[in-house]
Amino acid sequence: MDGQGSGGKRYKGACMYLTQDQLQAIADALADTSEGLTGSEIAFLLQSCRIKDTDASMTKRHRLYNAFAHEQNQRKDRTPILAFIRKAMKPTRFAREPHRFEPMRANLNRALAFAGMSVDASGKLLSAVQVGTLGEAERRARELREDLLSRGVHPDVLIFCKEELLHDNYFHAVLEAVKSVADKVRKRTGLVDDGAALVDRVFGGNPPMLAINSLRTKSEQDEQKGFTNLLKGAFGMFRNPTAHEARVNWMMSKDDAEDLLSLVSLIHRRIDAATMPPRI
Repeated sequence: MDGQGSGGKRYKGACMYLTQDQLQAIADALADTSEGLTGSEIAFLLQSCRIKDTDASMTKRHRLYNAFAHEQNQRKDRTPILAFIRKAMKPTRFAREPHRFEPMRANLNRALAFAGMSVDASGKLLSAVQVGTLGEAERRARELREDLLSRGVHPDVLIFCKEELLHDNYFHAVLEAVKSVADKVRKRTGLVDDGAALVDRVFGGNPPMLAINSLRTKSEQDEQKGFTNLLKGAFGMFRNPTAHEARVNWMMSKDDAEDLLSLVSLIHRRIDAATMPPRI
């Protein structure tokens, strides 16, 4: 066992090798000139993981690649490299420079996608949809966007059908789209809450802060309650990994993503059309 798969499941891979190209891509991402590890950080992490620093005088990228390749050849598996990634991407390491974490994670995930892995926002190493070419993630994004356009989805949803998000898997596009719903509600109301607390404050109460209909009849009031529960379900299903210890993540098909993004589209449209009843 050398990693953790979707939904918290461990995935087997202790005897698996990273190819030369995969090692190079990972080393290039971690040692990126502007957004990667510093030379001193590389030295510290190599020492912490007991990986031999084969030539500290080389450029960062070549230094890290050579150290990775040497260690994998010696150990006959990729476990030391994965241990290095986990240590390098611990969010606590970025406490004083939080702005460095997400750019480094994005670069690294583009490289890890070729090995069927990704690092989530909490620094966990997970299994992911493996891509074979740089164009594959771009193709996924293009096809998903075209299918959603044919469905007439809300334009705010299309923002999340990007190549960068689909390098990991469709789950991340849906996750970000759901998070955008909470952001829209906060902008409309000025609140700073999140999740169920935000939904209850905005769509609950008598009168609610936002109403999706006139609330004059019992049926309309039930519709408001149903919409409130729908929002709570969406937020509960796709929880923000940076704000909650419990995480949900799974391998999602394109069809699943399209259905879920269509649901998010419906939610966006109802919120756009919602009104603020007068307060008595």
